[in-house]
Amino acid sequence: MSGKAFASVGDMTEKKISFTEIGRNLYAFTAEGDPNTGVIIGDNAVMIVDAQATPRLAGKVIEHIRKVTDKPIKYVVLSHYHAVRVLGASAFKASEIIASEKCHAMIHERGQEDWDSEFGRFPRLFQGHESIPGLTWPTMTFKQRMTVDLGKRPVELMFVGRAHTAGDIVAFVPDANVMMTGDIVEYHSACYCGDAHFNDWPGTLEAIRAYAPDSIAPGRGGALVGTKQVNEALDLTADFVRSTYRPVAQVARRGGSLKEAWDACRAECDPKFASYAIYEHCLPFNVARAYDEALGIDTPRIWTAERDQAMWKALQG
Repeated sequence: MSGKAFASVGDMTEKKISFTEIGRNLYAFTAEGDPNTGVIIGDNAVMIVDAQATPRLAGKVIEHIRKVTDKPIKYVVLSHYHAVRVLGASAFKASEIIASEKCHAMIHERGQEDWDSEFGRFPRLFQGHESIPGLTWPTMTFKQRMTVDLGKRPVELMFVGRAHTAGDIVAFVPDANVMMTGDIVEYHSACYCGDAHFNDWPGTLEAIRAYAPDSIAPGRGGALVGTKQVNEALDLTADFVRSTYRPVAQVARRGGSLKEAWDACRAECDPKFASYAIYEHCLPFNVARAYDEALGIDTPRIWTAERDQAMWKALQG
């Protein structure tokens, strides 16, 4: 491991952007495993689901939106609190920023620490970071469910269970049977599990499957169009989560070290997932969180830049 760079500090390769229509007036802005953004267009307004890491990157989303509509962007929905999803929100100049109550609480609890940590992990995603005005704060929150009408197009915002974080929400568009899931669902991209709830995640995926969506805009990876691809992504995400947790939990429960858990996880996951986007980036954080959860730590410990480096050194040793 000693020859490997920490997380994605060495990843400076620009990704190809796609803007895929996944339903009538519904789009997924994707970029080869970088964070995705969902776009929902109603008769009166546009809703964004996840805002990119900086206003500059959000500007790329806006450029694509303006090719298909001139309607005002009134709503930005935060699927969860992570910096790469929320810090670009100011670029959209939306009248409302919507998140779950739990997401709002997590911004208070760990938003700044997450920003500092993620900035060090993945500098390319923070291009134009000097234009970030500060933490992104929701103006509207809800506990379980909220409906927003964009003009002849209701959008249901829902908490369907803990997964990638404790505050994840999805956006469901009933008239098109399309869902935007944030990082609860990934496609040929590794799940970042550093703030996850491994034992809850598969059940949350089944709650999404119960809606039988025709298309999904996942958190990372290509747009999922058609029920075959949707179900494939749900299956792959569940397999990734279980395959990460199971070997780590076995080591943790018998008193083994974090390094032993790392080796066990690699043995299980490398053959299946090594080709996935950000796999190497996510692995150390995934192992550390799985180890904690197996020992009964329900609330993920807050990641800081200092904790990142300490964990990396432990795994190298």
